Amino acid sequence: MPEIALTAGTISYDDTGGDGPVVVLLHGLVHDATVWRDVTAGLRAGHRVIAPTLPYGSHHVPMNKPPTPDLVIDLIVEFLERLDLRDVTLVESDCGRAQTVAAQHPERLARLVLISCEAFDNYPPGLPGKMIGAACRVPGALPLMVRVLGFKPLRRLPVGIGALTKRPVPDEIVDRWLRPLRTDPAIRRDFRHYNTHIRRSELLEAAEGLRKFDKPALVAWATEDLMMPRAHGRSLAELLPQGQLVEIEDSRTLIAEDRPERLVEVLKEFISRT
Repeated sequence: MPEIALTAGTISYDDTGGDGPVVVLLHGLVHDATVWRDVTAGLRAGHRVIAPTLPYGSHHVPMNKPPTPDLVIDLIVEFLERLDLRDVTLVESDCGRAQTVAAQHPERLARLVLISCEAFDNYPPGLPGKMIGAACRVPGALPLMVRVLGFKPLRRLPVGIGALTKRPVPDEIVDRWLRPLRTDPAIRRDFRHYNTHIRRSELLEAAEGLRKFDKPALVAWATEDLMMPRAHGRSLAELLPQGQLVEIEDSRTLIAEDRPERLVEVLKEFISRT
């Protein structure tokens, strides 16, 4: 993957190239750009698809500055500017940074897509979110949590990947996601700092800002999500001036893992008609 040196640090990103509409895909905690691998493959014909790996624990280069959600927002904005990306379809899954980017820095965006994500007061979300927060605050708990998640028989537990997907994620992908946290103390420091500097009012503020985001917006929500309340999908679609809701069945939070083909269909249709 190419890399780019930004103010906060160096990040890698996947970029299909091409002259089609620009789609930027943002992932969640303890994932990297590979969570979008099937979506990227489905969109690459006719779109330029860019998926950065954000400093959420699966990044390989420690940040220059200790990451926080606010810093990641600045990093995303700088990333769009440095690559001179315009008329972007900004897509998020799981984490909620795209909401604040759209609310505060909409200039380079043409569309917004929110896929089963943190919203309103559901922050951090569900039992896994609370477990991560606790592990980052208790000395020695974070390495233990990562080791537990590294055991293949335990990966389907409802406090781990099992809460995010109905279907097992390939072991080689999960190993890739966990390896930086397992092997690099500097990555663990980044992850701990991020999760202990959450500003809990952020997404409530973002929701108010989204009321003024008068560009096409799609909310795609998993009907069997265990972490993101189904009502939040409807509420997000209703507060966005041009918002629409599509519910996707037979999936939990990570629709890109459970139903990538259906998600590609939904994204293609939304981008082509808006």
